[in-house]
Amino acid sequence: MSNRLKHIYVAAILTLLYAPIAVMIAQSFNASRYRGHWTGFTLDWYASLLESEEIFEALSNTLSIGLSAATIATVVGLITCLALHGMRRRTRAALMSVANIPMLNADIVTGISLMLLFLAMGLRLGYGSILLAHIVFCLPYVMLCIMPRLMTLNQNLYEAALDLGASPLQALRLVVLPELKPSIAAGFLLAFTMSADDFIITHFTKGAGIDTLPTEIYAELKLGVHPEMYALSTLVFAAVLLLVFLVYVNRRFIANIRKEELI
Repeated sequence: MSNRLKHIYVAAILTLLYAPIAVMIAQSFNASRYRGHWTGFTLDWYASLLESEEIFEALSNTLSIGLSAATIATVVGLITCLALHGMRRRTRAALMSVANIPMLNADIVTGISLMLLFLAMGLRLGYGSILLAHIVFCLPYVMLCIMPRLMTLNQNLYEAALDLGASPLQALRLVVLPELKPSIAAGFLLAFTMSADDFIITHFTKGAGIDTLPTEIYAELKLGVHPEMYALSTLVFAAVLLLVFLVYVNRRFIANIRKEELI
């Protein structure tokens, strides 16, 4: 394949990926409330966004549930992986297979099952039920990020720390956890992304009077999505772009420092 065809192919893929986002961004500046009908440029929807209590409440719920669920799932997942690491190979493989089942299971089955479980336990559906449900389905993703890295660690480092007088907790904190930091961070970010993006499980476990952004958008579909949602989605996309840019700059900065140290 020639370089020209490669460039055309890559450009086509990028167009398919980002053309919908570009349309959404354009709609957030459209003076008309109706999609596909451009009547002029405006910032009114961004101003209206600041005054929308429903959207900000849904955004607040999304962020608080996502951060809480990701934090708890990361801690529990880390402890679970450490426990599995000390087991026999066959036992560990069997338990990991069981832990991976929720990732293969359909979301609608998981959502209905959790709803029935919460109701059978007498738990009122609301913020707490959503948080518990998100912890449950985020946990396998965290374990999937941490366990492979934990299995590749040199066990001799931990044992050497013990021989040098460190307690098991000190060896874990000073030797094992620093090696697992990238995997722990990846598990946390993946869990937060899965939680913030989830609709089906949240829909079945949320109860009345509380919404996250996905369920709020779904509720608006009955009457048409408000342009304020386009503005909010544009701001979220801009925040993600800024985060990616900062990560890129940070990596370049660290790489330059390492080059200077080698020189």
